[in-house]
Amino acid sequence: MINKVVASAADAVADIHDGASLAVGGFGLCGIPVALIAALHESGATKLETVSNNCGVDDWGLGILLKDGRIRRTVSSYVGENKEFARQYLAGELEVVLTPQGTLAEKLRAGGAGIPAFYTPAGVGTQVSDGGLPQKYDADGNIAIASAPKEVRSFNGADYVLEESLTPDFGLVHAWKGDRHGNLVFHATAMNFNPLCAMAGKITIAEVEELVEPGELDPEHVHIPGIFVQRVVLAPDVEKRIEKRTVAVPADGPLSGSTSAARDQAGA
Repeated sequence: MINKVVASAADAVADIHDGASLAVGGFGLCGIPVALIAALHESGATKLETVSNNCGVDDWGLGILLKDGRIRRTVSSYVGENKEFARQYLAGELEVVLTPQGTLAEKLRAGGAGIPAFYTPAGVGTQVSDGGLPQKYDADGNIAIASAPKEVRSFNGADYVLEESLTPDFGLVHAWKGDRHGNLVFHATAMNFNPLCAMAGKITIAEVEELVEPGELDPEHVHIPGIFVQRVVLAPDVEKRIEKRTVAVPADGPLSGSTSAARDQAGA
């Protein structure tokens, strides 16, 4: 069987070229492929198109590529945690294709399943189907690129909009465990968009926290079979950040010692 393990994250992303399209797993900062994004940042690749639920935050995740002007276009659902993203979009430096979250998930899943397009009720009767959503502004704040109208058909008395699937050049994902054949297991909510991005990428690269030998993973617990994955790299000590941390203050006054200690331990 083919051994898909590569020596480093840098080796894994070495052929991601300028202008490449990337499906990047994660939701917020949960389950993002930190090591692969960092290696891609170091590689210098630019003019990238990202397909991801969001675009990281200003100093982490895809945000580090965005900050250095490496992303020219992004297909996303939620972008509200990144001030630089908003600045670039409004300044006409970034093309943004806002997509309903469930539709984005299905566009990736369908792409991985070989389905070129599908009909969905999400967005019918809005600019999602009618067109006109600003995707890019010019330097003067005028709309330079607007979304085009999409086909709408009626099934059983209800209208549905046609959405095309996505098959980006590369898929970058983070998994809890993986084996040398590329079989992957995701942990808890880090599963989010990772399996979909793994399916959709023409070349999928997985960073794994734990690398095991073939046969060690229970086949019934494998979330993505190795047929979808071309490269695996071990990334055991990646930093995991939280976008926002909320600490409750007791009604009787300042934080108690134990609560304060717990907060400090969490890095608040």
